[in-house]
Amino acid sequence: MKTNFFRKLILLIAIFYVPLQSMAWGTNGHRICGQIADSYLTPKARKAIQAILGNESVAITSNWADFIKSDPAYNYLYTWHFIDLDKAYTYPELQAYLKQDTSTDAYTKLNFLIAELKKPTLAKNNKLLYLRMLIHIVEDVHQPLHTGHTSDKGGNDVKVQWFGKDSNLHSVWDSQLIDFQQLSYTEYASMINHTTAAQRTKLQKDPISEWLLESNQLAEKLYADTKTGDNLSYKYNFKYIDILNQQMLKAGVRLAGVLNELFG
Repeated sequence: MKTNFFRKLILLIAIFYVPLQSMAWGTNGHRICGQIADSYLTPKARKAIQAILGNESVAITSNWADFIKSDPAYNYLYTWHFIDLDKAYTYPELQAYLKQDTSTDAYTKLNFLIAELKKPTLAKNNKLLYLRMLIHIVEDVHQPLHTGHTSDKGGNDVKVQWFGKDSNLHSVWDSQLIDFQQLSYTEYASMINHTTAAQRTKLQKDPISEWLLESNQLAEKLYADTKTGDNLSYKYNFKYIDILNQQMLKAGVRLAGVLNELFG
């Protein structure tokens, strides 16, 4: 009984504490991406995913990989959330880099997870873990600073202020820009989830390397436009909110494409 109590206590602490830490997209950001993805699932994919996740929606399960950071047993998943790209890459340069990439990072693990989830004999517990991680990482790599520089920990060490309060560039893009809009994740998803069939087809055909190139280019733009000590507020929101919204929309549409290919 005591063991069950402490497990529940740890889970509650994780739910309320972890979202305050620096991660890719905050709680709302991940749920917005997941909600958008859910809207484009095929009936077959939806049924297969529900069989794995149970009563947990794609939107809700998309935060699991951040919540579980409170459990040391899952520390090995830490580097799955990002890929460090330390300069602005051309597409041929990035393709060459990724071809030789043997690190444990978002790119190599996305390829691993997709390959594993295609296996019909995959154990049930691995299927749940891998699906949760796949959902999360597809969303993660659309947050530009998850392709940021090693030297500043993806913008975590670029100390800025957000409306006069201490923050950092990574956290601004994780959650503070999103939370500033004062919408629930379902309201937010509904507000930005407008695509044509042609747009969705194009986005879902883009390879992972294209996702990373887009994020790399955006990250370099953010680095060039922000210096330590900057006080970011209304002007920054006006300049970047549409770009941030497009990144979450792309993440949701592309995630749906991956899930439909795997389960649809």
